[in-house]
Amino acid sequence: MKRILIVIMAVFSSGLVFAQSGIKLQELECEMLENPLGIDVVQPRLGWKIKTEKSRVMQEAYHIMVASSLEKLNNNNADLWDTGKVTSDQSINIKYKGKELDSKDKAFWKVKVWTNKGETEWSETAYWTMGILTYAEWKSTRWIGYNQLFPGESVSQFSRLSARYVRKNIDLEKPVKEAKIYLLGMGLYELYINGNQIGDQVLAPVPTDYTKNVKYNVFDVTEELSEGKNVIGTILGNGRYFAMRQEYKPYKIKSFGFPKMALQLVVKYEDGTSETIKTDESWKFTANGPIRANNEYDGETYDARMEISGWNRVGFDDSDWMNLMWVQEPGGFYEGQMTPNMKVKDTVMPVTIATKDDGYILDMGQNMVGWLQIKVNGKRGDTIKMKFAESLKEDGSLYTANLRDARVTDRYILNGSGTEVWEPKFVYHGFRFVKITGLQYEPKVEDFIGKVVYDDMETVGSFESSNETMNQIFENAFWGIRGNYKGMPIDCPQRNERQPWLGDRTTGAYGESFLFDNQTLYSKWLDDIKYSQTLDGGIPDVAPAFWRYYGDGVTWQGAYITVADMLYRQYGDVSGIRKHYPYMKKWVKYMEDNYLKDNLMTKDKYGDWCVPPESLEIIRAQDPELLTDGEVLASAFYYYLLNLMEKFAGLIDAEQQDIAYYQDLSARVKKAFNEKYLDKSKLVYANNTVTANVLPLAFGMVPKEYEQQVFENMTHEIEVNKDGHISTGVVGTQFLMRTLTDFGRPDLAFKLASNRTYPSWGYMVENGATTIWELWNGNTADPEMNSQNHVMLLGDLMIWYFEDMAGIKSDPKHPGFKKILMQPHFDTGLNYVNAAYDSSYGEIKSHWRKKGKNLNWEVMLPPNTSAKIYLPVSKASEVKVNGQPVDDLAEEISVEDGQLVFELLSGDYTIKTN
Repeated sequence: MKRILIVIMAVFSSGLVFAQSGIKLQELECEMLENPLGIDVVQPRLGWKIKTEKSRVMQEAYHIMVASSLEKLNNNNADLWDTGKVTSDQSINIKYKGKELDSKDKAFWKVKVWTNKGETEWSETAYWTMGILTYAEWKSTRWIGYNQLFPGESVSQFSRLSARYVRKNIDLEKPVKEAKIYLLGMGLYELYINGNQIGDQVLAPVPTDYTKNVKYNVFDVTEELSEGKNVIGTILGNGRYFAMRQEYKPYKIKSFGFPKMALQLVVKYEDGTSETIKTDESWKFTANGPIRANNEYDGETYDARMEISGWNRVGFDDSDWMNLMWVQEPGGFYEGQMTPNMKVKDTVMPVTIATKDDGYILDMGQNMVGWLQIKVNGKRGDTIKMKFAESLKEDGSLYTANLRDARVTDRYILNGSGTEVWEPKFVYHGFRFVKITGLQYEPKVEDFIGKVVYDDMETVGSFESSNETMNQIFENAFWGIRGNYKGMPIDCPQRNERQPWLGDRTTGAYGESFLFDNQTLYSKWLDDIKYSQTLDGGIPDVAPAFWRYYGDGVTWQGAYITVADMLYRQYGDVSGIRKHYPYMKKWVKYMEDNYLKDNLMTKDKYGDWCVPPESLEIIRAQDPELLTDGEVLASAFYYYLLNLMEKFAGLIDAEQQDIAYYQDLSARVKKAFNEKYLDKSKLVYANNTVTANVLPLAFGMVPKEYEQQVFENMTHEIEVNKDGHISTGVVGTQFLMRTLTDFGRPDLAFKLASNRTYPSWGYMVENGATTIWELWNGNTADPEMNSQNHVMLLGDLMIWYFEDMAGIKSDPKHPGFKKILMQPHFDTGLNYVNAAYDSSYGEIKSHWRKKGKNLNWEVMLPPNTSAKIYLPVSKASEVKVNGQPVDDLAEEISVEDGQLVFELLSGDYTIKTN
């Protein structure tokens, strides 16, 4: 008999934690946090995945038990929450409604479900632990630091500050039952207990505007502590806290001060007593450790001669170390970190090493983000210098002009002890090439390993097709997206910028969600945006607002709304909308009050950024015929956002007057927009750029009687005037591929996706790109402007790959992939597509292959879901499903616009048409 398994997960305020269980499962899978500790949400949302080989499985009811101890749960004593049997097919986002949980409480839970194919056993047990829920519980924990410079340190355009090595001897007088550390380490930290590093996170914690909120991490250190003498050690790096370039442009760059920390070690003893050890003035530190400088833009300097043997172990003599001082707290509210820290997620082995001038050029073969681990030999005091770059000059030397004033150089000073292995702790680089100097011998490629660093999230999507250009673009997107996840979505990882620009992710976040499980990252980012909002409602261009840019645009700031919509659409998560709705509404009103004139939005800052220019040698287009008026962009986008806000108001049962407000305002904007910008004689918008036409088409602003002709005129502009190439910038490209496809030209979208001539994504591939460029002409325009690892020009391409080519799309009426719309466009020019996406319900697969008029399509649907299938035939007799007539397995068969449409419940299917 086939068994039905359950994989359970806890969904907290800002995203998923697969707390994991299952009848036969042996190990944790899809873990979203390092551990389910430190949850500061009193009503977490719970969910589970049903795993079974059975087909057509739909949940009919569930029963959740939550208990305060494992023993109680095993005895079915659900003293915290017992739902009883609940008739429902809901298996994600179920809000905990049990007894109110206090700080540091632990909750154990399990679930069983009833399906149309039978009842499951109880799942294995999962748990979560509450964090510190009130400021009062932190109040007596002192922040410690040292707000002075040491010799060799500086605050300047190129600030230098050594890492702070911190230690505390503690004496535990009884056997330890349980111990947890709650740590606030600003800007970055590494944590040790008795010489052992705690956790495998890097560059932790995630960055925030520390004057608004600071994140704490929680670690279970029970196994590391024992009765008697112990040592807690930390290394504090600079990160975004001790801000780079802080004295260079103080009006622009936000600074927070010197590194500092606050820590609580909560120990529960076997005899039932407990003790809390906190940071205070008795903690000791030194700045005379081996990390002499660490700066995200400029690199890390490590002097192995200054290593401090045993500094984080019992018995070390710290009598000549200084006492840390009580210092002012950062100012922001303390929050449990609900998104995972960064980790080393992959490694890259170099492909070549070549002699160049006074050193060697290492080629990683891939533009990557992270750092280089080295294995070297030399005399004591030899300095190995590593300078990083994305590309080379024609003479084979590093090209670094596009890095601006970022020095991107790591230095390692040998101690002369033999073979020495080193990698940095508190920096990262965006690079493909490394120049290595200072070696007294010829190195081998095996002496170096590239460490790929990004947020610890699962890869959830894969895509392959019969077109190699599209496949390589997908690979480039994959490397670019993950490289720019740094506790927040940044624009680029290599130059002196690395900022979380809102405009880069307005639609980008949606496409990225098909490749990576980015729910918690973008939930956290919504908080960053909220914290950056001004009192009167303004939203910055970058959030957290490390740069003071408040441009009051629409196309950039609109990411606040579109990202919340993505979380709802892709994950069924309405909590972000509910939480942020008042602040979004405040921004909508702010823009109306300040910039809406004659019902049109007059304020735009960046235009359709990075339109392909008229000349390959210039960075930005100057020809007015290529540029879209800012009022067109802002007004159309504002209309789009008003419609989303109307949807949000309905989802959260906002007051009816809110819905009326959005409806009235959007109607007025639409009317004014068409009156001013629709040329009824030519049936084009404004100056007939593709962007000027695609936005009103995508947003439903075009009067129905003119819609088809406007679309045809737009496609004429693409096919004839632009010779079948892209001509949109950041804004227009966000809606281009889907609009072409929705209006019946998926073939033209395919041409744009598969081009290898300028301007196109394939042109980047043709010219050796392994990530996505910032400029369409990044190899010919002033290369000092071009980041070779940006994602903003992807637009809606990744969405189009999965939704329109693979046919994996969440039904907007049933978000989170509860119901799936599978409507691949088989007539674009592709012969096959093989794609998969691991949704909140489980993995969805779509693998189709076309030969002549025959189609073979393999589909996999996870339990408790269904899919609406679209086929390019009009008769059911032309279709077989698993070798049977379609009528035997399908539901609700109909014909829509010449396509056969039917519903399939969960399972594996092979669909064939003749």
